[in-house]
Order: sequence, then structure tokens, then C-alpha cells
Amino acid sequence: MDDRPLPEPLDAAALHLPAYAVVRVLAETDSTNADAARWAREGAEHGSVVTADHQLAGRGRLDRSFTLPERTGIAVSVVWRPEVPLRRWVWLPLAAGLALDATLAELGVQGRLKWPNDVLVDGRKISGILLERVETPGAASAAAAVVGIGLNVDLAEEQLPVPHATSLRIAGADDLDRGRVLSRLLHHLDVAYRRWLEDDAEALRADYVARCDTVGRVVDVALPDGSVLQGLAEDVDADGRLVVAGTAVSAGDVTHVRARA
Repeated sequence: MDDRPLPEPLDAAALHLPAYAVVRVLAETDSTNADAARWAREGAEHGSVVTADHQLAGRGRLDRSFTLPERTGIAVSVVWRPEVPLRRWVWLPLAAGLALDATLAELGVQGRLKWPNDVLVDGRKISGILLERVETPGAASAAAAVVGIGLNVDLAEEQLPVPHATSLRIAGADDLDRGRVLSRLLHHLDVAYRRWLEDDAEALRADYVARCDTVGRVVDVALPDGSVLQGLAEDVDADGRLVVAGTAVSAGDVTHVRARA
């Protein structure tokens, strides 16, 4: 049992987020992504942020649950209103993965990206990313991109939600202050977003492939119809799809991707 005192709550005034419009810091919420989506429908401007000290019913891809003990991790969602073709949106969660990877590197932690939306340390999941498109008729832009991120920060081994998870504490990070980690993460997220917005597609793809733990491994790709695509993960193509044994699959068409031991 972990008997350490509860970490301090997030302090909105202490966050250094010049690139973001409005930041809401909540003591508790069911889901920051649900909050951000609702806010987007109400007209939240580009660069609005929702974060919480305690997320009770967070959601990952395919509605998988994501929960953490109070004040032990980061749950944050950002509202973006990109005026770019929808086909390019598939790269937003991959760009967010690069932002997370850069944040970990600053903290002295060696991460790797698992296609399409996880970040690993020593083969264990430390973070997940969720992208949602939200229709916002009546707002300045008809659709908003809500990008949600969950990052395990100050969890001990016995607090982990699943055995294959890990945290910044376990990985030996240089800083476990959630406010400072969140500020770093949102800075790198803004850098990645601007890079994506400038359509530096090939360089972005090359950087992602270089950091991707999935590429180069033999994998089993579970598809929604119950079939499994097996083979070498060869590449991530220009459309953000994983190329396995010559077949490209998109994140929306995949249930699970598991590397073989």
C-alpha cells in the first residue's frame, strides 16, 4: 500500500501556457474529453484546455476505460479548430505521440511510440491519446478536433491500473511535479500541432517511424470482423496507416495491434 501524502492539486495560475486560449482546471470530472467536446459545441475557441486532478471515467480508443488514482497522473484535453482537409486529421494523434515522446525525453525517460495512440517505456504503457471530431455548428469552425491525453506520473507499482502499465515515477523521471510536466507536455503539443498545420508531412512521418516501436516487429492486427492480419509491420504510410505484410490498415479499422514475443 502506498502511504505517501497526496500530491498537491494543479494550480492554474502556475501553469505556463502562452500558446493556449483558456485553461480550465477541475478538481474532479468523469472525462476531460467529454468536457472539452461539450465546451467545443458551446463555442470554445481554438486552444482551449481542460485538465483535472481526478478523472473518474476517462475513455481511450474504442471506448476503453482510463482511470487513475487522484492526483497521480495527467488527464488533459485540448480543443483545436484546424482549417485543413479532414483526411489530414489522421496524423493529429500521431503528432501528439511525438509531443509526448519529446516531453519524456526532457524528463530523462526513454519512450517509444506504439501505433496508433500509445506511448511505451520499456515495453509498458505510460500514456494514451484519443482524438475526437466534434461537430460544432454555429461556432467559428464547423468542426473541432478534441485531443485527449492521459499520462501516468506519480504512481507506484502497486497503484498501476494494469500490470503492463508504468509511470514517470517508476521510469525514474527527473521531475514528478504534475504542473511542470503538464506545462512541458502542452508546449510540445503546440509545437507538434503547428508543425502538422504547416503540412510538413514527410518529415513528420519520418520522425514518427523512427520513434515507432511497432515498425519492424512481427504483429497480430485484430480487425473488427474478427479476422487477424499477421506479418511484419513494415512502415507507417503518408496517410498514417500501418503497413503490415504489404497491407495498409487505418487506426479506425483496427481493434488491437500486438507484437509477437
